[in-house]
Amino acid sequence: MASWTSMPQLTEPHNMPPAPFTQQNLVLADSTLRQTVRVSVGGQRIRLRLSNAFGGAPLPVTGVSVALPVQGRAGVSAIRPGTSRPATFSGRSSVVIPVGAQMVSDPITFSVAARTNLTVTLYLAQGQASNNVTSHPGSRTTSHLLAGNHLTEATLPGATPVDHWYFLSGLEVSASHAVSAVVMLGDSLTDGRGSTTNGNDRWPDQLLDRLQAQRGPSTNIAVLNQAAGGNRVLNDGLGPNALARLDRDVLAQSGVRWLAVFEGVNDIGTAGATEAAQKAVTDDLITAYDQIITRTHAQGIKVYGATLTPFGGNGYDDPQGTREASRQAVNEWIRTSGRFDAVLDFDRAVRDPGNPRQLLPAADTGDHLHLNPAGYRLLADAVPVRLFRP
Repeated sequence: MASWTSMPQLTEPHNMPPAPFTQQNLVLADSTLRQTVRVSVGGQRIRLRLSNAFGGAPLPVTGVSVALPVQGRAGVSAIRPGTSRPATFSGRSSVVIPVGAQMVSDPITFSVAARTNLTVTLYLAQGQASNNVTSHPGSRTTSHLLAGNHLTEATLPGATPVDHWYFLSGLEVSASHAVSAVVMLGDSLTDGRGSTTNGNDRWPDQLLDRLQAQRGPSTNIAVLNQAAGGNRVLNDGLGPNALARLDRDVLAQSGVRWLAVFEGVNDIGTAGATEAAQKAVTDDLITAYDQIITRTHAQGIKVYGATLTPFGGNGYDDPQGTREASRQAVNEWIRTSGRFDAVLDFDRAVRDPGNPRQLLPAADTGDHLHLNPAGYRLLADAVPVRLFRP
């Protein structure tokens, strides 16, 4: 059962591991990489998913271990002594992941509670012989790099901190009770730009907190964040477009019963500020949403559509208001078409009543597009818990 995910994407040059961990056509040679993730639902056994989806060469991983971080904190380099456990892949301690592939570890007996942080450490003796590597740059969580093999060491003195995840794309749990998952398909507003680094206060995180605070079936809901900053529905940008990645990031995940789609603002914002260009992107977005619904319904998964939030005052906002007209048209279709199984009215949750083209000042990071943690709380609170009842 999937409990945590991160959308794999090709690492941009400025998000590569810093020198000396990146050399010409070689990354992380003789290097330890320690990362923390926050699981959504707990279990008695876990499995890891490592991805080489965008690697330019096979990825040889020498060793992998899991442990509990010191004080249960996200983004720390130290682990609790005595908690480290090795991961194997079909019984082997090391594995080579082919280009474009992923590897799933064997089940690891490791009890992890819901909404707790887990440390995953990788050691790469050879490194990856390419400067095309797979990562999730918008981790909002600090990872740590250190030369040499420190796979099971409790501390990593002198380690280099980086706010990215590399190679790690999923964590599954074996739960003793019925568990289901909801996937969030989105862009930077779901990936959490404007949230607190190591704070786990993106809107999906805060929704998870709400669900876990309830009594009953909603406490058994995993929240899987499959978003990336700059992502678009129709065209590749930072990561593959949503239509292209739907199978990998949603339909292939275990235990999914619901999908929330909150994406499209980057399609509108990067299309030309002309009536013709915006008419085309509006029509294409509506078609894309309809395709996502059709393909997801075919797998028995319910689909919830989130209205696009305001961007008045941001660079996406043109003086003639053509992009704002597209946002309104898309939101009207989301609200009234009847194609979605339910509507999450995020626009209403965070728009300024006195100026509906703009975000509430208290929710705005200052760029008039992205939300701060208080704004993300408003989105989380706008999602009815009843939508996740059996």
